[in-house]
Amino acid sequence: MKPGLQFRLHQQLTLTPQLQQAIRLLQLSQLELEAELRQIAESNPLLEFAEDAEAEAELPEEGDYDGPDFPARDEPPAKTSKAEEESTATPSEELAPEWDDDRFHGEAGDYAGAPSRSGSGDEDGFEPQNAAPESLQQHLEWQLNLSQFSPRDHAIATAIIHALDEDGYLRDGVEAVEAALPAELHASAEEIERVRQRVQRFDPTGIASLDLRDCLLCQLSQFALDTPHRDLAIRVVTDELELLARNDAAKIARKLKAAEEDVAAAAALIRSLDPRPGSALDATPVEYVAPDVYARRENGRWQVSLNPDAQPRLGLNQHYCNLIARARGDDATWMKGQLQEARWLLKSLQSRAETLTKVADVIVRRQSAFLDYGPEAMHPLVLREVAEEVGMHESTISRVTTRKYMHTPRGTFELKHFFSSGVATEDGGSASATAIQAMLRKLITGEDARRPLSDQALAEELHRRGIQVARRTVAKYREALRIPSSSERVRAS
Repeated sequence: MKPGLQFRLHQQLTLTPQLQQAIRLLQLSQLELEAELRQIAESNPLLEFAEDAEAEAELPEEGDYDGPDFPARDEPPAKTSKAEEESTATPSEELAPEWDDDRFHGEAGDYAGAPSRSGSGDEDGFEPQNAAPESLQQHLEWQLNLSQFSPRDHAIATAIIHALDEDGYLRDGVEAVEAALPAELHASAEEIERVRQRVQRFDPTGIASLDLRDCLLCQLSQFALDTPHRDLAIRVVTDELELLARNDAAKIARKLKAAEEDVAAAAALIRSLDPRPGSALDATPVEYVAPDVYARRENGRWQVSLNPDAQPRLGLNQHYCNLIARARGDDATWMKGQLQEARWLLKSLQSRAETLTKVADVIVRRQSAFLDYGPEAMHPLVLREVAEEVGMHESTISRVTTRKYMHTPRGTFELKHFFSSGVATEDGGSASATAIQAMLRKLITGEDARRPLSDQALAEELHRRGIQVARRTVAKYREALRIPSSSERVRAS
């Protein structure tokens, strides 16, 4: 052995490009997967989507057109009767191809996916488009253009409208509007305030307010003068808004020298107002979720199936596959490489679908009580338990449950919804955090509105039901449910 030459043994895990691709596809959502496959198919002629193949098959080849001759330019088209038109019309059902149940073949002409709705809906190729929602600023500018404002006031009002937050408040005050206006306008704070008060009367009333008190007073001022308890409500908002937040009607009555019943009626009038007038015009588009899997009860057992419309209908292009046998030289080598990559991709899609089905099946079996009885019957479940049952790593389970959705008779949920940690019970078992939150919601819904349950009282009630949970844990779960504290629930009741 030569001096200085050393041998070392070590282990190293190397991810092949195919494995890296399979892992990447596994963590993609439906929309991301569709976009990814479209991009891959554009660079690989051996791949095609089923709808592309259908469109190409409907086009007549050159020289094969057997239809009627078109009339000459100056010749009027022949008239056809309504009966002839109906007899020559081809129903869309006859154009729909028959699809094999085996969705994941690697041979030419087979597609990794399932039939979509494209063959049973609109045949014009256009997807329905929703009208863009109107934003708060657009709604206010429309009213501004219909109002009698001078060009100077119009410019100030436009600056005010564009300075509003999502709740419709002018949080930064008139100073921010003054700074945003052109210097040559020379608008004073008093002038901006005058225009702001006019904008406040736009729909929704109370827009462009400086704070909650200003917003409520603006809305109260729009009521008729003979509205019962209007004047008292204005006094309460002006002087005792903090006491109103604590629902201390007795103290408000003493300070304002009014009857407690009248204060309660004035408080009810105040609570009928909108403290966030701008939130009614939220331009955020609604997002719709299509489930990846379905959970159905069949013959007394819960069954899991993939959503066929959510599976990509990707397959091999028959035409290019036939050309491989006749190709020579570099072209043949390149096309064979593309064919191999296409088959790897189809295999990865098949593995993705099988993994999703396995994981969803375990989740349904573990959480069948939730499907039967509701959130209060949810069992504790962690990624490790599912990973051990399907023989995969926890990271794989995490990828396959992220942004994947299951449709159940109780609604559509992300797969991660079915995972939750456990809390010990008196009998030595455990209850899931989801079940405890459902119990808390039920307890709070059924509480006395005049004497809502505190976090400590909720914890004690859970203790009586055998669930050992601390007060701070109850507070954490309550906040996760976006339920206000007991003092705020008194105010809201």
